[in-house]
Order: sequence, then structure tokens, then C-alpha cells
Amino acid sequence: MDDEGAPMAVGDFLQQMKNCYSDLDKMLKDYGCTFDDVVVENFFTTDMPAFLEHAAYRNTIYPQQFPTGSWLEVKGLALPEFLIEIELEVQCNA
Repeated sequence: MDDEGAPMAVGDFLQQMKNCYSDLDKMLKDYGCTFDDVVVENFFTTDMPAFLEHAAYRNTIYPQQFPTGSWLEVKGLALPEFLIEIELEVQCNA
């Protein structure tokens, strides 16, 4: 969502994925953490084929190794325009 709460990149799966990771990066940095501190990543999507098509983007987020986690296809998310949601568990010693 943008700062006013409106959905962004409607219909663009890859851009929504990039936006999610960008927002998560900001939150991690607020706590003095990075994606290296992520121990669990759960990915929720309404379109698993689109996720699988773009899953390689995660290599730019986790260049060393991927955290454990789950990929789940769901019927819907908070707003109908949302295609993905990413949930992280982080262990950080900041």
C-alpha cells in the first residue's frame, strides 16, 4: 500500500513482490536487522503460478541461503488487489 493506504501495482505480481520486500527491508533496518537475520519466511499468494514464475527474484533478497518457511496459496488477502503477503520471523542481535 502507499502512504494513504491505497493498493499499489494492481495486477503486477513482480512489482508487488518488490514492494513487499522493500517495505520489509525498511522495517528490518528500523530494528537494526537485515534479511540475513530472517529465520522464517512465509509467503502467502492468491496466484501460486505467478509466484513460481517470479520466485527467482528471492535470490536477490537471500543471496547466501533461503530461510525456512512455507509457500501457501490462499483464497484472498486483506484487499482483493493484493496478490501477495510475506511474513517474516527474525532473530537479530542489534
